[in-house]
Amino acid sequence: MKAKSFLSTIITILSIMTTQAQLKPIAYSDGEQKLEGQLAQPKKELKNKAGVLLLPAWMGIDDNAKENASELAKLGYITFVADIYGVDKRPKDTKEAGQQAGYYKTNYAEYQKRIQLALDQLVKAGANPDKIAVIGYCFGGSGAIEAARGNMKVQGIVSFHGGLGRDATRTISPITPKVLVLHGADDFFVPEADIKAFQEEMNKAKADWQMVYYADAVHAFTHKNAGSNKASGVAYNEKAAKRSWEAMKAFFAEILN
Repeated sequence: MKAKSFLSTIITILSIMTTQAQLKPIAYSDGEQKLEGQLAQPKKELKNKAGVLLLPAWMGIDDNAKENASELAKLGYITFVADIYGVDKRPKDTKEAGQQAGYYKTNYAEYQKRIQLALDQLVKAGANPDKIAVIGYCFGGSGAIEAARGNMKVQGIVSFHGGLGRDATRTISPITPKVLVLHGADDFFVPEADIKAFQEEMNKAKADWQMVYYADAVHAFTHKNAGSNKASGVAYNEKAAKRSWEAMKAFFAEILN
């Protein structure tokens, strides 16, 4: 039994190393602020060199972001995980994460700037500037929607359980990127008023948008380390995670191929 356990541990470590080997730290900056993203280069790129910019959740570049970047690289997409906060401003806990994420949600122009800087790195890494999508999780999902609101030069955005709210005084401008929102049907962190306002915004902006609801899913339903306590409002839902990933892939087949 001990030998089997040891072998299992070695296989797990090798598996993690194989996944992480695809990731390469990339240093860049926003003025004096040093940033460091993660690049996942596929072993076999798509012929059109399509790229994906991944915006992580409020804790920054976490294991979930790295794992998903690696999976996207396996599909052939050049993938870059953005650093929104900076190398010396990684949140130590959820309190700090909430403060930092809240700052960028309020100061959305600065959030959009950090997203654009990361997009520039993705193109620099070899991604076709005419074949790029932005995806994001939770706080990053809000960022993906900001990329659409800012009409960044991308073909589409995917928001996984992201916030949908916006300052009602903001001007609604036409949105060119296609929009896919993947939402937990029981996510009480996103008020019904925000959902209604978002849908009205998309219609006024004449956006090509879709919104998919997943039953029995709350906030952070794609995060494997989110636990299983639905009552807390944050929980992993394997079925919703798999279905939303497939929805993203189908969306990519439409906009990136």
